[in-house]
Amino acid sequence: MRKLIVAAFISLDGVMQAPGGPQEDTCGGFRYGGWIVPYADPVSGQAIQALFSQPFELLLGRRTYDIFAAYWPQYSQADADHRTIADLFNSVPKHVATHHPETLAWHNSHGLQGNLTESIRALKQEQGAQLLTQGSGDLVRQLLVAGLVDELRLMIFPILLGKGKRLFDHSAQAAAFTLVESSSTPGGVLLTRYVYCGEVRTGTFDEPGPGG
Repeated sequence: MRKLIVAAFISLDGVMQAPGGPQEDTCGGFRYGGWIVPYADPVSGQAIQALFSQPFELLLGRRTYDIFAAYWPQYSQADADHRTIADLFNSVPKHVATHHPETLAWHNSHGLQGNLTESIRALKQEQGAQLLTQGSGDLVRQLLVAGLVDELRLMIFPILLGKGKRLFDHSAQAAAFTLVESSSTPGGVLLTRYVYCGEVRTGTFDEPGPGG
């Protein structure tokens, strides 16, 4: 069985919409597209490279797929950092949540068939590289509802965006995660890795201690 890892850029208030550019996703009149760009530095770049250093296959929602398919193929001859990621994204298998699999023209793309969560559950049961999401907020929220997420790799930016699509909503299945890695960039971005560890535990501070 392989792991499903959700990687995301989020603001302090949980917004993940259009991190990379002004025109990436303007739904709902969102006007802060490109909000991660001012925080780019070598430390955050190294963290992104480390994320892609282990074998992976991409698991994408259709909107993110279309953005990536229009962007990454043209970067095969770009600078070294972009070229490394472009080469990976262009070559690895891409599993896409879509109603129109016949329109997936990007190399090595595959439409998920039938019930979405059951298809992804079946993918996890297969042998192979870990499944990695990028963006794909609608898809990720469905994964959280179904309890299919094994790890969260979050880059948390020191800004409040107010409106915008959020990573988490009230429908997520309750679950506990362990923080296994954390660091920060010079610009104050938190680089975190959370691993699923089971059900949520509760308690009370009102219980008397031993002999109380």
